[in-house]
Amino acid sequence: MKKMYLLAFFVILIDQWTKWLVVKNMELGERLIVWDPWFALLSHRNRGAAWGMLQGQIGFFTIVTIAVIIGVIYFYHKEAKGKPLMQASLMLLLGGAIGNFIDRLFRGEVVDFFDVLIPVIDYDFPIFNIADAALTISVVLLFFVILFDKDEKEKVK
Repeated sequence: MKKMYLLAFFVILIDQWTKWLVVKNMELGERLIVWDPWFALLSHRNRGAAWGMLQGQIGFFTIVTIAVIIGVIYFYHKEAKGKPLMQASLMLLLGGAIGNFIDRLFRGEVVDFFDVLIPVIDYDFPIFNIADAALTISVVLLFFVILFDKDEKEKVK
């Protein structure tokens, strides 16, 4: 069970490494096209949350992130025993939360760089990073875990 913490560590490591690469090698606002027009790397900074909400609220984010970290660790040890998918999703959540938290603490802003255009609906998705992707994947996985657990509980009744 504790080996799953390596997943969180891996997310943090890859997240911080890719952000370091962007900061070191790209000018702010610089865009490198990878797969035109659907995918590019764009050096961007965000002082808020998803979609730029709550700009500059570092105190708020600090409190929320600490609460999330405590909550994730608690649920990991109390609710996720014998549930590898729940364990993985919680560790993705932990890694993503800590990855962006490190940015806020040491840079005062989060480094974002994935720029994606969704072609079917011609939607320019908000710029994101590895930590954001881990957070999103964790929420989707947790949604499925919760649905699955609900079905299992109903079968027992």
